Amino acid sequence: MRLPRTVRTVGPLFASAALCGTLACVPSAHAADLGHAVLAAKDGWASATTGTTGGSKADAAHTVTVSTRAQLVAALGGKNSGNGSNATAKIIYVSGVIDLNTDDSGKHLDCSAYATGGYSLPAYLAAYDPKVWGTSKVPSGTQEDARAASQKKQADKVQINVGANTTLVGVNGGTLRGGGLVVKNVDNVIVRNLSFENAADCFPQWDPTDGSTGNWNSEYDAMTVYGATHVWVDHNTFSDGAVPDSSLPSYFGRIYEVHDGLLDVVKGADYVTSSWNVFKNHDKTNLIGNSDSASATDAGHLRVTFHHNLWQNTVQRAPRVRFGQVDAYNNYYVPSAGDYEYSLGVGKSSQLVAQNNYFALPSGITAAKVLYNWGGTALTAGGNSVNGTTSDLIAAWNAANSGKQLGTSAGWTPTLRTGLDAANTVPAKVTAGAGVGHL
Repeated sequence: MRLPRTVRTVGPLFASAALCGTLACVPSAHAADLGHAVLAAKDGWASATTGTTGGSKADAAHTVTVSTRAQLVAALGGKNSGNGSNATAKIIYVSGVIDLNTDDSGKHLDCSAYATGGYSLPAYLAAYDPKVWGTSKVPSGTQEDARAASQKKQADKVQINVGANTTLVGVNGGTLRGGGLVVKNVDNVIVRNLSFENAADCFPQWDPTDGSTGNWNSEYDAMTVYGATHVWVDHNTFSDGAVPDSSLPSYFGRIYEVHDGLLDVVKGADYVTSSWNVFKNHDKTNLIGNSDSASATDAGHLRVTFHHNLWQNTVQRAPRVRFGQVDAYNNYYVPSAGDYEYSLGVGKSSQLVAQNNYFALPSGITAAKVLYNWGGTALTAGGNSVNGTTSDLIAAWNAANSGKQLGTSAGWTPTLRTGLDAANTVPAKVTAGAGVGHL
């Protein structure tokens, strides 16, 4: 494939500032090394079997820098709807802030640009007000159909499909804003040094049957790994950006939630390593497996490693696990003080190992709050520290929750680790090294 001139490589180093304003420029030598880097042996589940090399074998024509949504889509293959099937080795440097809510000319699109079928929020609220619609069934009918169609129209624009054998690296403050990446049914992808901000769904659905009071649910993750294998997510920063949940309105007594996950691994995905990332200022952060009924696709898969990540001011799912053999070690947790629910979710058939993590819990929050049992039976936990003191997380949970006891063995022992730090060294190490700008 011959790329447009606006995204083709022009040399080994950055050209002049004037030239870089109109043409794609190759990053510095240091950044170029990041593009060709591969995951080290034994560095988490993504190093298993064939390992993860991303686009490291890309030729010069497929080593490019992009600074707009249109350039990004072109570099990934040319058409967003088909880019997931493009397996050409490619290295893409994302330079500066890319607004994913833009048309091909770069014009920003607000929510009204996606509304179709007669959808309007006032009409939707009027149709599904619990006083009118009730609380026993999910919405259906004209406005719900219009909402779903509008949501799909936005998804086609802001959910960027990534094909196999791809490396994406942020440079010059590389940021994806207003949407996210979809790594679906492909193999061998690396994403490093990128900021992900405010993957906001303009068209949340009201579900009065979700929980005791109903909830607004949205669709888009900042990054979704769906049925994909060998994915390395490293030194990125994920957040809601300038649109925190605290800024959102409430309808029917619940926050009008426009955000879903930050990094979710679902639908039989396998061999994933999340290392040295920052997940911050968010509610439902990381979901591993999205259905208790998905044993046919998920059992024996969803093998994921989380190490040296920072969860800061997050509420829950750090991560929540179903089915998978998930290894969470040497992570740093600094949860939200006001609305913290839990960090590690032990779900159906989960096989979670949590070792040598550090939990800096707010005043009044005890170690019993770190775990939550979502229908799981056991996990392995050891060497974890709560506010500087070694803590038996399982014993703390069991003492506080007599009806939902957890066993002490996940049934497997991780071997794909490059080392294991003492928990009390984790805060300084992770603070100094996690997130964008530390490579």
